[in-house]
Amino acid sequence: MSAPGGGRSRALGARWRRRRPLRTRLAVAASAAVALVAICVCTASFFVLRYKLYQQLDQNLAQSATLAAQQHRSEEQGYGVLAGECRFLGAPACAQVVPAASADDPKKPYLLPVDRSTRQVAAGELASYYSNFTLPNGKPGRMLTTAHGKGAAVQVALRADIAERGVRQTAAILSVVGGAGVLLSALGGYWVSRTGLAPVARLTATAERIASTRDARHRIELPPGPPDGRGEDEVTRLAKAFNTMLGELEDSVAARRRLVADASHELRTPLTSLRTNAELLARADRLTAEQRDRASTALGRQLREVTGMVNDLIELARDEEPQPLLEEVRLAPLVEHVVNAAREHWPAIVFTCDVTPGAAALTLPGVPSRLSRLVTNLLDNAAKFSPAGAAVEVSLTTIGLTVRDHGPGIAPEDLPHVFDRFYRAERARALPGSGLGLAMARQIARAHGAELTAEHAPGGGALFRLTWPA
Repeated sequence: MSAPGGGRSRALGARWRRRRPLRTRLAVAASAAVALVAICVCTASFFVLRYKLYQQLDQNLAQSATLAAQQHRSEEQGYGVLAGECRFLGAPACAQVVPAASADDPKKPYLLPVDRSTRQVAAGELASYYSNFTLPNGKPGRMLTTAHGKGAAVQVALRADIAERGVRQTAAILSVVGGAGVLLSALGGYWVSRTGLAPVARLTATAERIASTRDARHRIELPPGPPDGRGEDEVTRLAKAFNTMLGELEDSVAARRRLVADASHELRTPLTSLRTNAELLARADRLTAEQRDRASTALGRQLREVTGMVNDLIELARDEEPQPLLEEVRLAPLVEHVVNAAREHWPAIVFTCDVTPGAAALTLPGVPSRLSRLVTNLLDNAAKFSPAGAAVEVSLTTIGLTVRDHGPGIAPEDLPHVFDRFYRAERARALPGSGLGLAMARQIARAHGAELTAEHAPGGGALFRLTWPA
């Protein structure tokens, strides 16, 4: 069960992170990481240097203890002080021999402190050890107590001023170095956050500017780099992707405006005719029966044209096909049915339909009504540009469907735009239609995974090729 104080501190930390910008949080995180490393390195260095200083002092004590033991054995002295010059800095080590039993102590007092641990080392009950103590003159000292023969211990001591001073100096130097490291880490964290997030800041400013001005022409400045994009960091790639998205957004906005402008232009003429015929029929008492019939027929035809155009606009404005339940559509009967309907609608045009043996049983997952609309639009377009008595050739194979007419064909400057909404070539402006049929045909084709293309037919005319998905 967590403590209430811990949950409250975590909540305060989360609230602080939410209220601070990303640049501040990144600077604090980078600074904290570098500062932590600097502090850990300085702390580790301090303990290593302290250990080395005392290790050197302990080695001197071990050598002095060996020398004192050898002298005591050769001179066969009793217990007590062997040398006592360690009160001076740089003097030889103090040395004394202590028996295991206090009853064997000499009358002359010891120079170095003797306690229960010293007696245990002399008796062989305790291992040798190092200890710190204070000399009679108040100076720091370090002492080694080690066994000497049977029932005795040797104690040697040296002044520890140099080691103590080295430890203090090391601590002071490493504190300064650690503080400088923390300061540099703070500056480095600020610099990293400022330079590293500069593209993100520009991206944010650009997005805010677009949101306020609704102008998608703005772009983020990219740093100079190789044309192939190698060596770019993630932020640069993000900025480049954002610029690409802005380009797509600008094209989408331009297409929407063009669609609205073209739709208003195309609807203006039939709406004007509708209003004229409606006003004319409102004064039916002044018209002859023939005039009323002609106006009523024109009004009905114009209503159908406007209704069809509006429906086409609604479907194209979605820029995607609805997703009803798909079914396996047999293409050969569907194409033959659409061709028969086109023969009735265009009696002056000769339609031929060729289905290869392999395509007779061909099926495609899709929506029958939409596929019929696609083929119908292609046939209507071919018939519209064909002279009376000309042939429109329809061929269904296992790889696709082709529709070829023998009309004037497509001019090279018009070929890239035949599938654009409301696009009509110069020679087609006098013909009926709204310029939406081919755009809708391509949208239906792509919704079914197929691709619709237009090209010049050999010998003249236009050839539309619908390729099935593999």
